[in-house]
Amino acid sequence: MRAVVIGGGVAGSASAIALARIGADVTVYEAYEDPAGPVGSYVSLAVNGLRALDALGCLPPVQAAGFPVARQRMWSGRGKLLGDVARGRHPEDALHSVTIMRADLVTALRAAALESGARIVTGQRLDGPADPRTADADLVVGADGIWSATRCALDPAAPEPVYAGLYSVSGTSGPLPAGLPRDGFNWIFAERGVFIFLPAPDGTVWWTAQVSAPAPPADPGAIGVAELAALFATETQAAAVLRAATTVRRANPGHVLKPVTRRRAGRIALIGDAAHPVGAGQGASIAMEDAVVLARHLAAVGAAETGGAGGTDRAGGASGASRVSGASRVSGTSRVSGTSAIPAALAAFDAERQPRAGKLAKMETRNRDAKTAGPIATRMREVIMPHVFSRFYENATGWLYDFDPGRLPVAQS
Repeated sequence: MRAVVIGGGVAGSASAIALARIGADVTVYEAYEDPAGPVGSYVSLAVNGLRALDALGCLPPVQAAGFPVARQRMWSGRGKLLGDVARGRHPEDALHSVTIMRADLVTALRAAALESGARIVTGQRLDGPADPRTADADLVVGADGIWSATRCALDPAAPEPVYAGLYSVSGTSGPLPAGLPRDGFNWIFAERGVFIFLPAPDGTVWWTAQVSAPAPPADPGAIGVAELAALFATETQAAAVLRAATTVRRANPGHVLKPVTRRRAGRIALIGDAAHPVGAGQGASIAMEDAVVLARHLAAVGAAETGGAGGTDRAGGASGASRVSGASRVSGTSRVSGTSAIPAALAAFDAERQPRAGKLAKMETRNRDAKTAGPIATRMREVIMPHVFSRFYENATGWLYDFDPGRLPVAQS
């Protein structure tokens, strides 16, 4: 099976690994010369994303490039603790959430893709599946993000991204100011949005200011420490982190996308943000889940078509996984050799993934509303959250962290 992947970021690189593992001949086209590059800030990978990394064979290098974050703490702007829960996992999970620079995550995935036998062509932008460079492909995977050309080619009437009412500015500070938590993912509900900071093992602090604003900044590069300090002047913890700032990255306007109704057609499938930008801190994890599940469905129908061994195997699970979603797994003997069943595999993949992505998108809408709450809602949060958040958080997020994407064939030496 010849596969072309459009986009070499997290979704595209993960797809290349997964498809190569089931025997596909994979070429990735990435518009930028360096798909890791200085793009974005840090990403946090919850336990479901780590299971996907484990299935891809990339968990150890990603853990080594990032650092574990055991706890998530929610704070009011006045410094009152509103909740303290396990970060991105059930409390008893052996895997801990990992925070890593996006560039380091892409670098690790790209290296694994090359090692798996995929080709990565950088500095070449494909204009969707009609591009002549996809002509010989049996499968075209649109992993080209929220501004996806592949999505537009599938459906010229597809929704377009719109500004979400929030823009983000990330940076680093150091050393950690006295009196602040020495670890954990710390989330502050502020008057003008949300401020997040994470003490890193090297003594620095990684932070993000998510600013509620009716319009994005006219000049994203003009938002510096002074502007942020004014916006978060009433939040003592945020102000302390900003006073110690050493680097500030360019502001990044947030965007939302209405539900995409056409995510596949024939040999073409969308994954990651091209299909469903879920937000809620799950973009990278969902993209990697997509990659594993897509390959699993392709291998399953390929095995059925050719009468090969493999198919499903429900024994075992990804290392470190304490829960199983019930999804079938692909054994180490399955390989895709035929292509006539690809549309059926893509339909099965879409049917499995869309309900989960839709549920996550609704969660992100609630999160976004909480970030832009007014003063009355803010005061009510301070009164109610300390009594209910830690008690109900695990039940509310169990469906998210329980997911296990299944196994892929063992990499060939």
